[in-house]
Amino acid sequence: MPDTDVLIIGAGHNGLTCAAYLAMAGLRVRVVERRKVVGGAAVTEEFHPGFRNSVAAYTVSLLNPKVIADLRLHDHGLRIVERRAQNFLPAPDGRYLLTGEGRTRASVARLSERDVVVLDDFMRELEEIADVVRQFVLRAPPNLTEGFGLKAAGELVNAIGSAGILRGLSLEQQRSLLDLFTRSAGDMLDDRFETDLIKSLFGFDAVVGNYASPYAAGSAYVMLHHAFGEVNGKKAVWGHAIGGMGAITQAMATAARAHGVEIETGAGVHEIVVERECAAGAVLDDGRTIRARYVAASVNPKLLYTRLLPADALPAAFLARIRNWRNGSGTFRMNVALSALPSFSALPGAGDHLSAGIIIAPGLDYMDRAWQDARRFGWSREPVVEVLIPSVIDDTLAPPGRHVASLFCQHVAPQLPGGASWDDHRDEVADLMIATVDRYAPGFAASVIGRQILSPLDLEREFGLLGGDIFHGALTLNQLFSARPMLGYADYRGPLKGLYHCGSGAHPGGGVTGAPGHNAARAILRDHRALFARR
Repeated sequence: MPDTDVLIIGAGHNGLTCAAYLAMAGLRVRVVERRKVVGGAAVTEEFHPGFRNSVAAYTVSLLNPKVIADLRLHDHGLRIVERRAQNFLPAPDGRYLLTGEGRTRASVARLSERDVVVLDDFMRELEEIADVVRQFVLRAPPNLTEGFGLKAAGELVNAIGSAGILRGLSLEQQRSLLDLFTRSAGDMLDDRFETDLIKSLFGFDAVVGNYASPYAAGSAYVMLHHAFGEVNGKKAVWGHAIGGMGAITQAMATAARAHGVEIETGAGVHEIVVERECAAGAVLDDGRTIRARYVAASVNPKLLYTRLLPADALPAAFLARIRNWRNGSGTFRMNVALSALPSFSALPGAGDHLSAGIIIAPGLDYMDRAWQDARRFGWSREPVVEVLIPSVIDDTLAPPGRHVASLFCQHVAPQLPGGASWDDHRDEVADLMIATVDRYAPGFAASVIGRQILSPLDLEREFGLLGGDIFHGALTLNQLFSARPMLGYADYRGPLKGLYHCGSGAHPGGGVTGAPGHNAARAILRDHRALFARR
């Protein structure tokens, strides 16, 4: 007799989402989490006495509105507010770009009258394609199968439905869709705009969490991936969860528990139990065994199949491919406690621009050099840095008169060249990141009174993000849609019966969305109902 119907490995936002949906459908669900707190990479913790911040994931937009509504997250304490300005991009020569409702056109016009007209067309094009992508987020992609049985017939129906969505696009929109899935963001932006800062605005979305040049083929999709979010019903807007990203996962955990989900923290999984080619539960690090009808994993697919399952339980061809699953975001993450707000040379003093995502990357060439540096030396000598200061809109995070800032820094190599260890270079690179911000906001370095540093190695150790990959696998064409995590396994089902993927390594990929958890729950429920119908 199983101890529970479903055992979910990992209490990140997708694991919690999956658990809540399954429990709402009447299944017994148990979640085990290696860390001492729920939330995975979406957590808020004190990193310096009196200072709290979103430790890893740090901003909200992609969290799916249906997930918010179905789990009633607002009823469980979640409150999301928009940034007062969306993005602020300072340049070394004193120019700047400030975007947001009622701001973007005027700010672009100061840089280029021509680009104002181009921007309207580009934004409309991007939004039209983002609307199409949104329709695929909460549905499983067509799953390629062998043979002509019932499963193949079902996938054919799914493929026809997917084609029906695309059929609504005009020929020109289909061309745009193809460009966004295959071209580099840099080439697309160079084709349209003349101003470096405007190119940087979109180019940053193409490299954030993506260890690649903005001129890498396929980087335009990563730009699109960051464009299909919304906040409080407003599309393509970014916001902040009051209390930090942990407020999202705490609300999810409360919703799940309200429906009977058991959540155990400090309970790492040593190995998944396999019996007669089926997943049957898990052995925990403390030696306990939890038996379950179904096992759903919200961890990185490579971690799942190379560390938590015996190799002889998996098809050899599957294991060989998953070992080549590409990870690495090029990410170096910092949280800093500040004695005062920064003042940027391009726009001195306080203002709404300090509530924005502050992007230090004054051109596509700058971003390209950052990536080239990281590949050659291990980290960028002139890094790309996004600074977010959530305490300007959320006074729960810092003492009065003080502030916290998130620094999302790129590019750094997931593994340093020459066998060097991130443990030996963590502080050196952290100093460089702070000095980079200080060049644009003199006095910033002197205002730092505490800091938390997370190199790619730290992100892997602490959160299970292999290679520091925030997306649980690169968003490249061979790891997207029907190929996520592998052709033949895009339906959230693993190669063993009873084993499911409910994390960001499944469609639609990374970001705090809740979509993989939602979609995996649907697959589990479909199989569960079919099993009992047969019985």
